[in-house]
Order: sequence, then C-alpha cells, then structure tokens
Amino acid sequence: METALIVSGIGAMAFATATVGFAQAKADTAAYATADRAAFKEIMPGVSIATVWGDPDTGAHGTLTKFAPGYDAGMHTHTNGLTAVVIKGAYLYRDEAGEKRVAAGEVIYIAGGHKHWSGGDKAEGALFFEESCGKFDKIDAK
Repeated sequence: METALIVSGIGAMAFATATVGFAQAKADTAAYATADRAAFKEIMPGVSIATVWGDPDTGAHGTLTKFAPGYDAGMHTHTNGLTAVVIKGAYLYRDEAGEKRVAAGEVIYIAGGHKHWSGGDKAEGALFFEESCGKFDKIDAK
C-alpha cells in the first residue's frame, strides 16, 4: 500500500508540474472541449484524437485521445514525455517493471524515451486527456 501511495504521489507531482508548465506556456489563451462534441480524427488505425490546445504535430499540446477496444500499440517510445488522465475505459500499460491498468480517474506519466507497451481495454477501449510539452510521435521499438 505504501508503494502505491508513493507511486500515486509521484504521478500527481509530475502531472501538477507538467500542468503548471503548460499553463505558463499558454497563459494568454483558454481551451475548452467536451468528449461527446469533439471532432476526432484518426491518426493511426485504432487511435483518434481531438486537439484541445496546441498542435501535436509540431509542439506542446493537449488532446482528447481514444484507443479503440483492444488497440495494441506494440512496444515503443515517444521523444517527449506525456501525461494521460483516463476519462473512460482503461489505458493498458506495460514496461519492464510490470503491467498497469489505468482506469477512469487515474493518471499516468510516461517519460520521453521510456520503452513501453500501451493499449485499450478489450471491451471499452480508452478515452483520455493527453498532454505533452513537445510534439507527439510513436517510435516503434526494435
């Protein structure tokens, strides 16, 4: 239990730090979105996004992201770290330390360059808010 609390605390601190940095970077703007009205576009088979702020193709951004049920991203990394807050379903995650099922209301931070696997719950997929200080990319592991 203590380990879970420490991990949760570290995740919350990372999320708060990232959020403060992003808020300062976009202090002269406001962004609002609802998942049921957002215009999602498929960026790769099984993954759709709706941009809330920024531009995931070029730099810092926040997106609503959907993983289709059973989506399997395979082992990969990202150049930039990202924080995901699950809204619905579950974001499935695995790395050398083990597996995590990140459910609605939970947060995960993945450091840039960290090799991991991710996917969507087999029944519901996943809907989450994702934020990063840099552009989004997915680099398949070799």
